[in-house]
Amino acid sequence: MIEESAGNLKFLRNNGFTWIDISGPTRDDMNELARRYQFHELNLADCLSKIQIPKIDRYQNHLFMILHFPTITKETSVPRSSQLSIFMGTGYLVTVHQSELKPLIDMFHRCTESSDARQELMGRSSGYLFHSIIDALVDDLIVTIRSVLGNIGEIEDEVFDEKLSVAKEISQIRRKIMSLRRLTIPLRRTLMELSTRDVQRFSEEDLTLYFDDVMDHIEKALETLEASKETVEIYKDTDFMHGSDKANKILAVLTIIFTLSIPSTVAGSFYGMNVYVPGGIESGAWMFLGKYTTFIIIVSVSSAAAIAMLFYFRRLRWI
Repeated sequence: MIEESAGNLKFLRNNGFTWIDISGPTRDDMNELARRYQFHELNLADCLSKIQIPKIDRYQNHLFMILHFPTITKETSVPRSSQLSIFMGTGYLVTVHQSELKPLIDMFHRCTESSDARQELMGRSSGYLFHSIIDALVDDLIVTIRSVLGNIGEIEDEVFDEKLSVAKEISQIRRKIMSLRRLTIPLRRTLMELSTRDVQRFSEEDLTLYFDDVMDHIEKALETLEASKETVEIYKDTDFMHGSDKANKILAVLTIIFTLSIPSTVAGSFYGMNVYVPGGIESGAWMFLGKYTTFIIIVSVSSAAAIAMLFYFRRLRWI
């Protein structure tokens, strides 16, 4: 049975169990929640904030948790943090978020539309529903990580192609990995702090294996991120080495060109002065090869010197 309340509170009931989902909470929503349940005012204030650190507060009759999961919007492809606040007690579960956690929204909608899904997820205990929500969000985290791995595979061939530079693409992937690690590490730490005994208070069945499975998925996700981080660091170093090598080759070619032009520059500078030089206008130009005799001799001497330097550089294996 579904009961629509004032504001953003959505109530979903099944055989005496209540799931309250609050998407995009306001202060009025928190006041309505406080009227129905005896939650601490500080926890209600935390639900309105988007920058709370992950934590677990234990009370006599309920648990309060803040967790962060990555979300990717259409505006940016970089994962950013989305906060999920949870109140868990006997016979009820309250989820508070900012309308960004699609797996959670889809799960609530599925329970709304299907009595079978409602019975499967809400027909056992609040601890089991909590596990189902966390499991779906962790699976979505793994999907996000796989998309990053796909990006790494796409640039692998380009990284080892000396003619291409993929510094921008590598930087974007590094940013994604850093964002995911920044969210996954606190998530693992918080769920490890949440002992099975805490959740077991609100479930008659043993949920140890369920939460062990979730932790195993988080560990694998973190291992994948660490391996991806190392791979991207290798790609970064490789791209830097290729870029440096390419720059060195360009500088080498330009240096050789400049060096080979030195003889003609020196000869031309002498004949451009108002001083007496052999074959110059002041001393009388050479004419035995025609009126361009001096020019021909200067070009020939300069070319011979440049060719001699070229052979010498090749002998030293500089080129």
